[in-house]
Parts: sequence; C-alpha cells; structure tokens
Amino acid sequence: MAPPCRFDSFGRVRRTRRAATGFDAALGALAGAPPGALLAFGNGRSYGDSCHNNAGALADARALNRITGFDAQTGVLEAEPGVMLHQIIDHCAPHGWFLPVTPGTRFVTIGGAVANDVHGKNHHARGTFGCHVEALTLVRSDGVHHLSREGGEPLFAATIGGLGLTGLITHVRLQMMRVGSLNVIERLTPFDTLGEYFAMAEQADADNEYAVAWLDQLAGERGVLMTANHARDGVFETGTHRPRLSVPFDLPVPALNRFTLAAFNTVFHAAKRRKAGAERVTGYQSYFYPLDAVGRWNRLYGPGGLYQHQSAIPLGAAPEAIGAMLDASRRAGQVSFLTVLKRFGALPSPGLMSFPVPGYTLTLDFPNRGRATRELLETLDAITVRAGGRVNPYKDARMSAETFAASFPHWAALEALRDPAICSDFWRRTALKLTNGGDRSNSNEPLKANLTEVR
Repeated sequence: MAPPCRFDSFGRVRRTRRAATGFDAALGALAGAPPGALLAFGNGRSYGDSCHNNAGALADARALNRITGFDAQTGVLEAEPGVMLHQIIDHCAPHGWFLPVTPGTRFVTIGGAVANDVHGKNHHARGTFGCHVEALTLVRSDGVHHLSREGGEPLFAATIGGLGLTGLITHVRLQMMRVGSLNVIERLTPFDTLGEYFAMAEQADADNEYAVAWLDQLAGERGVLMTANHARDGVFETGTHRPRLSVPFDLPVPALNRFTLAAFNTVFHAAKRRKAGAERVTGYQSYFYPLDAVGRWNRLYGPGGLYQHQSAIPLGAAPEAIGAMLDASRRAGQVSFLTVLKRFGALPSPGLMSFPVPGYTLTLDFPNRGRATRELLETLDAITVRAGGRVNPYKDARMSAETFAASFPHWAALEALRDPAICSDFWRRTALKLTNGGDRSNSNEPLKANLTEVR
C-alpha cells in the first residue's frame, strides 16, 4: 500500500513522496527558479494532478492563513491564500455575511478557490467564485503584481481559474454575500426520470438561490431535486468543523460496491422522499457540506483511489449527452457512488479558464479499477466533447491533451501568461504536449537546498 502523503490530491490515484518547500521560501526563490520548479499547494482537495508538481516542488500555502481585514459594513474580506473557507465563515457569519459561492466542501483554501474558480449550487444566481474576487496580489518570477477587476489586466483574468500557473497568490480581496441566516429553507422534489428533472430545473433556478439534484444510478433515472434559500431567522452560529465520523485507516479494498451503493441509495432516497414537498429549515452544514461530516471519506474507495469525472454540457445537448453518460457507466458495470446534476447559468466569469458554461454539469465518482475505469472515463470524455462540452481540469487525473484542447480551445492564452517558473503535472500532460517545444519544465536544482521530502 502506498505511504501516506501530506501532498496527495483528494483522488489519491498517484500516491508518492513529493518535494515541498515553505511558501515564504518559495517566494524568495521564485525570481531565480528554473522552468517548472514550483507550484502552489492549498489543501489538496483537487481530485487529480492539477495540484501536483512531481518534476519540481510544491509551495505549501497552508501556513499563510491569516484574515488580514474585514469590513462588517460592506462585507469585503482581505485574506492570505492559505485561509480555509470554514475560517471565513467563522469570521464573517456573526456579522451577517456568507460566502457568495461555495463548493461542496469548506476545507478548501481561498487561494485554491481562486485558482480553480470554483462554483457552487447557486451558479445561476451568483456565477463562480471569481465573480466576487475584487483584487489579488500575485508574485511572479518577474516581480509583484497588484491586480484588480477594475484594472482589466489580462493577468487577473488568467489567474482566476488559472490552476495556479500564473504565479503565487499572496493576497485576495473578496466580496461576501449578505444573508439573513446561515440556515436555509430547503424543499425536496423527487423525480423518476431525467425528463422530469429537466422540465423543472429552469424554474427551480428562477425561484431559488440554490438548486442541486442527486441521482440514483442503480434505479434508472430517479433522483431528488434539492432547492434552498437562506432563512431570515438570524441564526449565525457556525458550529464545529470537526467531522462527526471519520474513516480511520486505508481500506484494503473499496467499501463502495454495487451492494453497498444500492443499500445507501435506497435508504437515502426513502429518507428524502419522506421529507418531500414541504419546506423545512436545514442547517447550512448539512445542505452545503454533507460529505464534510465524514472525515477522510475518500478512503472508502480503497487503495487505488478514486476518479471523479465532471462535465459541463451546453443547454441544448445536455439531456441526450447526460443520459448517454449515465447509460455508459451502467453498461460498464461502474455506477457512480455520488452522482450530482446541476444547472449552470449564463453569468460569465472574469476568469480566462473558468469551467462552467450555460447548461448542465454532471459529476460522477468511481473507484479506480484500473484500465476498465480509465476506458469508461475516455468514453465519458468523448460524449462530452461531441456535445460541445468540457471536462473539469481540477477534477481530472487522466484526460488526454486532445480532450483538454477540445474543452478549452483558448488554453494557449493561459500558456502565454503562465509564469515559466511554475508548472503542474496536469499542465505537462495536456497543454505542454500540445506545444511545439514539448515539456522543458523538469529542473528544480536551485531549490534543492530549501526542499523537504514529505511522506
């Protein structure tokens, strides 16, 4: 079994020792660093290799975790890149402010949220995380850059969703969202077919701040649409961020299989159906971050780790393409443990490489069963590309350079603005394979004196 590593990605498909250095040391070494020597590392919640730099070193941002300013009147937050989203909630919620956009875990750094331009259950209403970033400080090998939305700098747009490749973020200014409570008023609406879901998804977005659907792949196309809006009861107690349960060790085999999945889905669907129809007040943690309740839940996928596939499909093509992807996984005998379907809105991100497009996004999780799983993922890629969609880079660990280019035809604009001293394993296997010069980002000699090898 592979050794534990503080610098694994969440998917844990490629577990190995990784060289790392402190963020301050990386800032000092950046000006003279050779090509591809560095990459910022947040909290490792990306699923693939966009947070890995096996040919160089990782700059650990977690020590830079101070909130340096907050205006309780305007909701403007100033923070260092290693600040976690749960720290921001704790700091701002007592004053009536919440994250304008949050992914499905609060254990993400603000630097990582910017670098991946994360989205949430309210993309139709608020767009991506980058839509609320007002300013950044970026340290590159050519100096310090103070960037802002108003400035309109190409480097600002490239850094939002730029996968950490444009430089080392040292400061973020974020506009928070005023809310009446951390609690949400949730409504559950079961459906039996994808057609039923698509028929009500647009109206659900129009009527609600948040909307997301869970699908039971083992039972045809049934699922539950979960919509919500913030309550106005003035509850701002953030509660504990410690998981109620935890998977204490690596399992020798995946605990998630057809039988355990069928049992879970049956219980989950029955529980949601019992609560369907009427509105009910729900705590923010259970609605936004249900999986955070189980610490290290990725260990349930076994020693091979897990692959996550997330696609964004344009509106007109979505019903057919999403149905085809669900059929393909069923035919392959690899149904997803966590299958989530959301509708993206039309609000544009300021980010050059933002993932969402107006349409729908489907997320599928699979235990890594080797070649069979990779072949299924290639099939899902092909369906996505044929539909004019794209595959999410920060959820990916194996897409081809061709799939990446089809998903993001403007990738060369990011490559032109990439700091040459910074690179990732993801960028090497995709964008740099598409360049004429190939990958020359392999040396890290000048940093060896400052590196620590971490298991």
